[in-house]
Amino acid sequence: MKNIAISTLLILLFFTSCEKVIDVTVPSIEPKLIIDAAFEVYFDEIPVSAKTVVKLSLSADYFDETIPAVTNATVFLTDLSNNTIINFTNTNSDGNYEPVNSFIPSDTTEYELTIIYANETYKGTATKVKSTPFTNVVQGDETLFSGKETQLKVDFFDDGTQENYYLFDFTENLFLSIDDRFFNGADYNFSFFYQEDEIELPKTVTLKMSGISKAFYTYFEVLNSQSGQNSGGPFQSVPSSLLGNMINTTNEDNFPLGYFHISETDTFTLDLVQKN
Repeated sequence: MKNIAISTLLILLFFTSCEKVIDVTVPSIEPKLIIDAAFEVYFDEIPVSAKTVVKLSLSADYFDETIPAVTNATVFLTDLSNNTIINFTNTNSDGNYEPVNSFIPSDTTEYELTIIYANETYKGTATKVKSTPFTNVVQGDETLFSGKETQLKVDFFDDGTQENYYLFDFTENLFLSIDDRFFNGADYNFSFFYQEDEIELPKTVTLKMSGISKAFYTYFEVLNSQSGQNSGGPFQSVPSSLLGNMINTTNEDNFPLGYFHISETDTFTLDLVQKN
């Protein structure tokens, strides 16, 4: 028994003495423009309002703690039905560009987003995607594996006249994208669970449900699988190989990251409480 104890001690001392710190050099990559232009039209409000912010930043190296904001770009929308120009400004110099005059994106109108940055021009088009309102959202009593999860029970009615795709924002940088292949034209309900470390109760949350295109749905599924949840938002760590619908018309090799999309969006505010 003593021999075993001595041998174990010697092994531990051997590995401890061989411990060495290795500096890993991560190659630096040329920064790319990240475009987060996911517009939301709150169609179920009276009056209807919209969030039409274009967030511009630059990609950063893996271990960088900050994401550089782009504050010196020119941003504008073109209403392609009548060639009306909607100019954007970065009032707070934080990379968030907002329209000089507020506007609500119209139905069936195609808009072209133009961004001019570092003498290069980026363009992309989008048309507002219809959605449907929440029927109801309540806090449930069920849990999963740990027994400490918080359940949300979500209900809505799907429009059966078309193929629909939805993006749910549960706050805390938690998102879910679904399609209606299994519930087309029907009432649909599902449960979403917050993990214990994802939310601190009691808390008031405002959920969002947005109608999205099939192309954006596919893009978001790939983005979510590569960057993961809790990464600071869906565009904060865009994989360098994932292309969106914005094109660099000046230099196609210097492609941007991110997406331009316009969604009808409904919101639902709910007070979550601690349950035994």
